[in-house]
Amino acid sequence: MSVTVLRLGHRRIRDQRVTTHVCLVARAFGADGIFVCGEKDGGLLESVRKISKKWGGSFWIEFVESPVKTIREWKAAGGTVAHLTMYGEPLLGHVGAVGQEKKLLVVVGAEKVQPEIYKLADWNLAVTFEPHSEVAALAIVLDRYFGGAELTGEQPEELGAALKAKIGKQ
Repeated sequence: MSVTVLRLGHRRIRDQRVTTHVCLVARAFGADGIFVCGEKDGGLLESVRKISKKWGGSFWIEFVESPVKTIREWKAAGGTVAHLTMYGEPLLGHVGAVGQEKKLLVVVGAEKVQPEIYKLADWNLAVTFEPHSEVAALAIVLDRYFGGAELTGEQPEELGAALKAKIGKQ
């Protein structure tokens, strides 16, 4: 099972903290990596890479120019796409199908999402129909996808290596 996140519309000044949190949640909840579309942000790259190095694991981050091109390439390679939006179908009605996917791209918006994203997605999913944080929505979707394994310590051995080493020394 492989999950990658695509963060749409990153703006350095406005979205720096939220995009960092999207990256942290993606990493902590079991995603393999994240594509970020929007303004290039060397500070974001450095921060996420530093965290991955310190805490272990192989989580990666990459800036991409076009979310539509990225989604098309993902689908052409046999992957499926779940776009998180409060205008989608209820997540709970699709958890089983989404959880069966071997190569999943989870799309998380920032600014207004272009209509083509909705059309290309295999699922447009709503965690809730109320305004909420994309960070929270991503955490819930990843938790449902991995069935809570990321919360029980069943994640790959290399995840959290620094923390495990630190605890072992106490």
